[in-house]
Amino acid sequence: MVDCAIDAFGSLDLLVNNTGGNYCHGPLVDTDPADARKTVDVNCIAALSWVQHAHRAWMGEHGGAVVNVSSVAGIRPAPDMGFYGATKVMLTYLTQQLAAELGPAVRVNAVAPATVKTRFAASLYEGREGEVAATYPLKRLGVPDDIGAAVAFLLSDDASWITGQLLVVDGGITLLGADWPA
Repeated sequence: MVDCAIDAFGSLDLLVNNTGGNYCHGPLVDTDPADARKTVDVNCIAALSWVQHAHRAWMGEHGGAVVNVSSVAGIRPAPDMGFYGATKVMLTYLTQQLAAELGPAVRVNAVAPATVKTRFAASLYEGREGEVAATYPLKRLGVPDDIGAAVAFLLSDDASWITGQLLVVDGGITLLGADWPA
């Protein structure tokens, strides 16, 4: 895919790692090791692999910007999402380490959304969207454009002096100290 992108567009200046999966629901002590490995592979190893391929094929010589999509579940404990959250902590660390290693040519940042109205997060709000949204200071759930705008900023020249950072995009929910997801 990296080669196809370079062939089609002439460069590979921007990369967004937006793959995520949660194959481990419930308490950590009940986590199946096979499900844990799959979650690490999808949420962490895949993102690292994409950066490696992009760096070898283009960014290492020409520079660029990378944004990894993490989660507020990686900032503080989330009921029944502990292992998923742990992988998002790892992704945030990978973001920081890659920023330190790849700068100054490549900037690497991450965003940490709370509940966004997508198929992936539907189980967190379906049938009770109003109730869940009411727990947020901004009184609504996120929409994909909220996250897209933050990612676009981090990829842009307006963020040229930002690297290794985690931008929380959460409607204010992590300010309240309440259980997340609501």
